[in-house]
Amino acid sequence: MKKYLFWLALGLAAGLILAAATFLAQPHRLGGSVIEPPQPAPEVALEDFTIAQARGKAVLVFFGYTNCPDVCPATLGMMKTLLERLGTQAGQVQMLFITVDPKRDTPEKMHAYTAAFDPRIRGLSGSETELEKVWQAYGVFREEQPPSAGGAYTVDHTSRAYLIDPQGRLRTTYTFGTSADVILADVRSLLK
Repeated sequence: MKKYLFWLALGLAAGLILAAATFLAQPHRLGGSVIEPPQPAPEVALEDFTIAQARGKAVLVFFGYTNCPDVCPATLGMMKTLLERLGTQAGQVQMLFITVDPKRDTPEKMHAYTAAFDPRIRGLSGSETELEKVWQAYGVFREEQPPSAGGAYTVDHTSRAYLIDPQGRLRTTYTFGTSADVILADVRSLLK
């Protein structure tokens, strides 16, 4: 009876080890809205930056503006958290914040704004003509709202982040509010 229990326990342990190994060998499944098959990322050519220059890095792109009252600062805070949690891998990631409000967001203002969150986040601006090409390529919606009596206005805009792999392919997009844990796992997977 003792031999039978020994072999039964040994068989169960081997089965559990095999099941765990099979589970751990599964490839990571990207979160968000996965783009399958992956597509070449549309080019961004603003200021002195291009997506082509970021080859070899994972790139997270978000479109917003510096006067945004809620979504943009929350997203930039999430980008900062991602960079901190990536540790030494942060150098393999480029975070981009591209304006949807070029009237107010000069390159200098964008750089200062993103640096206040984390200097590794790159703020990009340009002329309306330059930006229009990028907005269209990424399917970004933007609409200026009528100004208040004081002249202030808001810009309704797409609140989706875009993840590009180190080979320059658009892999997935995330809606606002996607957990930093989901994005972090995806970035780490793409960096393997």
